[in-house]
Amino acid sequence: MLKWFSKKKEEDCAPLDFSVLKTDIHSHFIPGIDDGSPDLETSISLIKKMQELGYKKVITSPHVMSDFYQNTSETILNGLNDVRAELKAQAISIEIDAAAEYYIDFEFEQKIGKEKLLTFGDNYILVELSFMQAPQNLFDIIFKLQLEGYKVVLAHPERYEYYTKKDYEELVARGVLLQINLLSLIGYYSPQIQQKTKGLIAENQVSFVGTDCHNMNHAALYEKCQTQKDWHDLVNSGKLLNSTL
Repeated sequence: MLKWFSKKKEEDCAPLDFSVLKTDIHSHFIPGIDDGSPDLETSISLIKKMQELGYKKVITSPHVMSDFYQNTSETILNGLNDVRAELKAQAISIEIDAAAEYYIDFEFEQKIGKEKLLTFGDNYILVELSFMQAPQNLFDIIFKLQLEGYKVVLAHPERYEYYTKKDYEELVARGVLLQINLLSLIGYYSPQIQQKTKGLIAENQVSFVGTDCHNMNHAALYEKCQTQKDWHDLVNSGKLLNSTL
């Protein structure tokens, strides 16, 4: 296990809401197409919660996984239109766009250069890996994406338990941007993942932070993140790109 810092107990800080980020880049708010929101009513409730937390914009990112969630740009964008229409009907003034969270596997690799993938901001593409092991040709796939003009953002790298400090350094050196999950700051996934998150922050390797919000249970915990010293350190690092979107 990585130990990049002392485990001394830290005092909570004054709450700092997410308006400093402006934009959340990782969530699952398109209803009924992955393991996130099951219906439109829940989607609207979750988005209203994001607004309460200080977000001005949400870029939602449904899973695209060949074995489980065979979403296409069409299904995602059609769902986005439904959500936008309901937000307008309820006079909820928050901006919402959609990209995707692409699972890197053989089928994903075949799409590169053959179809336009969903991106956000300055051609950023959000990707995720297996929680068991990284693809052996991961860097080849990343290079192919970069040749096509995509800027690769790796979702929740702290949750890949097989990754070490050296692996993170190599990813960053190869131009991969790292996006940590807010709930990792409070040990939601595990104490070990919380420790790895602290290490990434200490090394100034975090470019984006996302909620990765799937449900109201997640949404109820984000306020707790706002008092964490690591959250304040992230904001003060000056490296986060969320507010540029």
